[in-house]
Amino acid sequence: MRADFSSQDYFRNPAAEIEKLRSAGPVVDVRFPIVGKIWTTTTQDLADRVLKDSETFTIRRDDGTVAGFRWWMPRILLTLSNHMLSMDEPDHRRLRDIVDEAFRRRAVRDMEPLILAIADELAGELFAQGSPADLVDRYARTLPLSVICELLGLPLADRPKFTAWARRITGLTKPIGFLSMIPNLFAMRRYLENHLESVRQHGGLVAELVRVEKEGGKISRNEMVSMVFLLLFAGHETTTHLISGSVHELLKNARLRDWLEEDWNRAGLAVEEFLRFISPVQFTKPRYVRKDIELGGVRLKKGDRIMPMLAAANLDPHANVHPEKLDLERKPNRHIAFGTGIHFCLGHQLARIEGACALKALFRRWPRLQLAADESQIKWRERAGLRAIEHLPVAVGQ
Repeated sequence: MRADFSSQDYFRNPAAEIEKLRSAGPVVDVRFPIVGKIWTTTTQDLADRVLKDSETFTIRRDDGTVAGFRWWMPRILLTLSNHMLSMDEPDHRRLRDIVDEAFRRRAVRDMEPLILAIADELAGELFAQGSPADLVDRYARTLPLSVICELLGLPLADRPKFTAWARRITGLTKPIGFLSMIPNLFAMRRYLENHLESVRQHGGLVAELVRVEKEGGKISRNEMVSMVFLLLFAGHETTTHLISGSVHELLKNARLRDWLEEDWNRAGLAVEEFLRFISPVQFTKPRYVRKDIELGGVRLKKGDRIMPMLAAANLDPHANVHPEKLDLERKPNRHIAFGTGIHFCLGHQLARIEGACALKALFRRWPRLQLAADESQIKWRERAGLRAIEHLPVAVGQ
């Protein structure tokens, strides 16, 4: 199937392009930017099956090759990707167990007052440099980055560095972009290696990782650097696009916004629908097929690569009625925005709370917030696999 997963037409209306894919079958072969030719799923049932069968569909081959990596990619990227998201069992569980406690429901719930306070402060400063303001830069990115730095125990003074690195590293859209990314990756690794000891005084999850490593625990120094790299970027990048995408939808639809503002206890319900409808993460990581198998009527061979499409799963009419419609009151809401199986998103509770707090603080502070650009001028980052608004200009409104 020919499908451009990085075009503005796709990001403006993913449901239309996904419906074309689904009409071709539940499993189709596509060409994905950077990754190359790959199989993908178009139903929630098959995405669920692939992600839960971690013996048949694995992140790595026997020789340790990671499914999404190409021979021309910089080795520093492979080094920094030596984390649990790029591992199969038992290494995945060994690393996940070390950080699991910090992301448990009760621990994250205890952070909610702090998250709301940070969101309130950032909402108040949104127009400090004038109106209109870019909501992505001044709010949607800053909130989750501040929260994950708080959780990790990384110094407040260093957060501008992380913001700059994040923009450059996550902004690549073409293979040539890897060249410009290399200096930032090295700078990031140097920072983490040099500061792992010094940040112990700040407490937080990094201090716990250092303690486990020093006591001869189940994590090496390289794995620790990769773990912090993963948590820092995964802990804020996707939530950034959940927040900006949610605000964008509310600013387009006054009725939905009024419904939400009537009772902020509805925020959790709304966030579930935004997760499904926006699907900030559109695809999972690629996986290798470990044996010949039939999937959705298609014969897959050992060595093939498959990359389940979360966006298609979330827009599957067999999982949710009228999936192309944004319905903030949707119950039940059957989405797999956080994946499923052993790699189910570690930070799902944190992302949910940040999404709800972000909307609550923003619209309480600016109840007449409005778009400061015509809808046709809103652009998405041309990066397949991530539905990310580039800039979202907003104004105070009357």
